[in-house]
Amino acid sequence: MSEQPRRRPAAAGAGKPSGKQGGRPAKPYRRPQKDPVRMLAFEVLRAVDERDAYANLVLPPLLKKARQDESFQARDAALATELVYGTLRRQGTYDAVIKACIDRPLREVDPPVLDVLSLGAHQLLGTRIPTHAAVSASVELARVVLGDGRAKFVNAVLRKISAHDLDDWLERVAPPYEDDAEEHLAIYHSHPRWVVSALWDALGGGRAGIEDLLEADNERPEVTLVARPGRSTSQELLEAVGEDSALPGRWSPYAVRMAEGGEPGALEAVREGRAGVQDEGSQLVAMALAAVPVEGRDARWLDGCAGPGGKAALLGALAAQRGAFLLASEKQPHRARLVERALAGNPGPYQVIAADGTRPPWLPGSFDRVLVDVPCSGLGALRRRPEARWRRRPEDLEGFAPLQRGLLREALAAVRVGGVVGYATCSPHLAETRVVVDDVLKGRGAGARAVSAELIDARPYMAGVPALGDGPDVQLWPHLHGTDAMYLALLRRTA
Repeated sequence: MSEQPRRRPAAAGAGKPSGKQGGRPAKPYRRPQKDPVRMLAFEVLRAVDERDAYANLVLPPLLKKARQDESFQARDAALATELVYGTLRRQGTYDAVIKACIDRPLREVDPPVLDVLSLGAHQLLGTRIPTHAAVSASVELARVVLGDGRAKFVNAVLRKISAHDLDDWLERVAPPYEDDAEEHLAIYHSHPRWVVSALWDALGGGRAGIEDLLEADNERPEVTLVARPGRSTSQELLEAVGEDSALPGRWSPYAVRMAEGGEPGALEAVREGRAGVQDEGSQLVAMALAAVPVEGRDARWLDGCAGPGGKAALLGALAAQRGAFLLASEKQPHRARLVERALAGNPGPYQVIAADGTRPPWLPGSFDRVLVDVPCSGLGALRRRPEARWRRRPEDLEGFAPLQRGLLREALAAVRVGGVVGYATCSPHLAETRVVVDDVLKGRGAGARAVSAELIDARPYMAGVPALGDGPDVQLWPHLHGTDAMYLALLRRTA
């Protein structure tokens, strides 16, 4: 299904249609009308496809520009956001439906045409927009961005799609669960088949668990704020947002959940850097590392993969409360600048450097606590970046593997005997979580040596959080905890 490339470079646009030959004269040509909402959604989808952009980075500035026109209302912004994220989340399902309505492989359909068809399919199958309005608006968009010739093709396909609702289409295009469970789930819940398989393995089996997780991946996540300790409080944020528009975090005492449509940037504490936007799972990881007891000195902390700065800012605030120093290291200079911005005004001592964690400039045994939130596939944050599921391939994991192991080995070398390392990743894929930790501890891999460290049970350091499994490591889940699927293993250096 979705593992095969869906798109290819766009072909030249079609020309204007000619009038009828003979018989009645052709109707006067009507120029297509631009719909700002659908034009904006189409522009975002093109950026995602052409430039591998992320919708959550492209959409906000386009919405800000659109709001300069007084006719562009809040409901227009909400519809544009729904069209973008709904289409991206359900791309795999809509691809299967579109494929059933055309007589050629999807890869032979020009990418801009597919984007218009997908936007139309989402309006027809995933919203309450009336059928006639969804088809006519999509065809009008096609006339503007594709030309009248290809707009006729769009019209024909969307009329076929409109003949059935989503449940009927799923019955038609997905195999029965009993015949091919993974493909059935992949189409029903719009995930690549290999991702369904990987998530199922990480969960440990059982149909209810995997379906709950895939459904959670397709839900719009809450915006979660973090009140940085010593600089703001969750109560301040709750009062600033308003009782009707915010809720306390489920597990973190620093978390506040904003209602849909809230603007974090409008809050004074966020503008001043005393608070930020941070998933509650990310907060729990930083808090757990800070909570583990260490014997003796507890003065030097390291965030070895600090960009873009969310965990570093929380760690810095927690370190400041104990008079500890935080070194925040990030390989990419532009991301290191984001870390600087997140830490600006931190009440305790800190330093931000641009350095490669696999070739560190610090001496071995320099730190008492070390966090490495390693680069990964991002399969744990598919709620926030739905397009990532269509970009990643199984072979991508092979590229991350040496880096993840190298970062963990250097983190264990950086911490003193008796100190603690937190290995974290925003992916539940076993190849990026337990397998990495096990390989490093046992010295697997070319030239690798076993590391003198022991796993610590991380569950007690996430007090009150249920369904944390058998330990000693922790895997958070969207469907169980309302967080991104963050993984954490805590290790103590023993020699």
